Amino acid sequence: MILEIKYRPALKSDLEFLLDLRIQTMNAHLTASSLPVSDEAHLQRINYHFEHALIIEIDKHPIGLLKIVRRADNIELIQIQIAASYQGKGIGRRILNDFITEAIESEKTITLSVLKTNKAKNLYSNVGFKIVGETNDSYLMLFENYVREKRFCNS
Repeated sequence: MILEIKYRPALKSDLEFLLDLRIQTMNAHLTASSLPVSDEAHLQRINYHFEHALIIEIDKHPIGLLKIVRRADNIELIQIQIAASYQGKGIGRRILNDFITEAIESEKTITLSVLKTNKAKNLYSNVGFKIVGETNDSYLMLFENYVREKRFCNS
């Protein structure tokens, strides 16, 4: 059975869920990168571009967070976090593939930043993102239309 993924705008009433989700999904990566893991640091990141935050739901149950900014020539994936109990079920890949389809159809690129210690980097690479820059703790990754088209041609 394929789970139906729905999105709704995040509300301030979601902050407790979002803090729990961020602690659950990010503490190990942040600690491994020697970055702060205080509630204050988490809340600062949660509130960053909060106006673009979407709650990912399955059966009206919140299971994750998605933050994206759509621009004229680019889609910026700011954050995607899936609750641990829903990871490994292809949900993140399905969400990424939806945005890849949107990017191809609208001739946009997709950019994101991922901590070097986060295994999600492998998923991003597997769906066609390339590393185009880095900081001390993160990779900047880019998806361009031709990358996906080439991948399909070679399949």
